[in-house]
Amino acid sequence: QVQLVESGGGLVQAGGSLRLSCAASGRTFSTSAMGWFRQAPGKEREFVAAITWIGGTTYYADSVKGRFTISRDNARNTQYLQMNSLKPEDTAMYYCAAKIGIVVRPTTPGSYNYWGQGTQVTVSS
Repeated sequence: QVQLVESGGGLVQAGGSLRLSCAASGRTFSTSAMGWFRQAPGKEREFVAAITWIGGTTYYADSVKGRFTISRDNARNTQYLQMNSLKPEDTAMYYCAAKIGIVVRPTTPGSYNYWGQGTQVTVSS
C-alpha cells in the first residue's frame, strides 16, 4: 500500500502563486511516475502535470504550460507542483496520484493506482 498526503492548497488572488506538495509513504520503491490532476465542481477530473520517477520526464496540460512546474525529490518520496500566474479557471480540487509498476500513459487518470485526498486551490479574480 501507498499513502499520499497533499498540502499547500489555499486561497490566492489571480496572478499569485502556490506550491503544492505530495508526500508518499509505504511501499514506494516501485514508483514509476507521479502526477497531479484537478477537478472543478461539475467537471471531470483532468490531467495537470506528471513526472517519471526515474529520468524525471515531465508532462503538462496545455492549459498550464509555462505557468506550472512539476518536480520531485526522490530521497523524500515527494513531488511538488509550483503554480505561478494563477487564474480563476485554475480553481479546483487538486489530487496527487502515484503509479506503482510500469506506467504507460502518465497523462491519464486510469494509469495511476494510488490517489491522495486532494487539496483545494481557489483563485479569486
